[in-house]
Amino acid sequence: MIEKIERLAGPIRQRKLLEEQGCTSEVSRVETKEGTFILKKASHPRYRDWLKKEAQSLQRVQGHVAVPGFIGFWESERDSYLLMEYIEGISLTSALKRANDGEERLVLIRSFGDFLHRFHERAPLVGGEKGDWLERVWEEAKPYVRAGETDGDIALLEQLKEERPASVNPTMIHGDCNPDNVLVVDGEVNCFIDVSGMTVGDPRYDESLAIGKFTREERDAFYDGYKRYRVSDEEFMYFYHGMYELF
Repeated sequence: MIEKIERLAGPIRQRKLLEEQGCTSEVSRVETKEGTFILKKASHPRYRDWLKKEAQSLQRVQGHVAVPGFIGFWESERDSYLLMEYIEGISLTSALKRANDGEERLVLIRSFGDFLHRFHERAPLVGGEKGDWLERVWEEAKPYVRAGETDGDIALLEQLKEERPASVNPTMIHGDCNPDNVLVVDGEVNCFIDVSGMTVGDPRYDESLAIGKFTREERDAFYDGYKRYRVSDEEFMYFYHGMYELF
């Protein structure tokens, strides 16, 4: 692993685990003579697959979407690794915890809405997954649901198929657009991370995950920035309390 990192990014000066760790991979900050980078390592088969998809997504959207720069991806018999650019910022979740008052929280949340609005307004990139997004997600989730590796069960999966909402025009979506997965830099949300699910799909999924844990006042602030569309209560329940349970 060290040899691979140094071949891609130069001699290592320091490697340190980040305080903020996700649930699917081990995340380290790596400093070399060439700069500072993020190294993600995944070991569980499912999470290794997600890490590979994240590497592919980073390469596909590089230069078009605000994401860390892709440096390299490789696999060993037991682990998968992704090396990418380090962005000097913190997650929106952390920024909200550190906010001095309610008004500062609302300003951050408003910037999140604006950032997602602009992302959904852009023309979808060619080269993503083909076919209907919802049907593709259901198929991808099925083996994990059957294995009991998700909060949702087969009954929920079948219910979601039966209660599918009316279609909307697809857009680029992040695929797990919660406050953990966007970075705040200089007081504003301006970068996506953890982009394994980035594809062309239903923007209401991103929107529902974005507002899922916000209060009513915070949701209003979000929609001050996100002006495209406001999900109905039924749509929110379908995507946040339904689809999200499959993962």
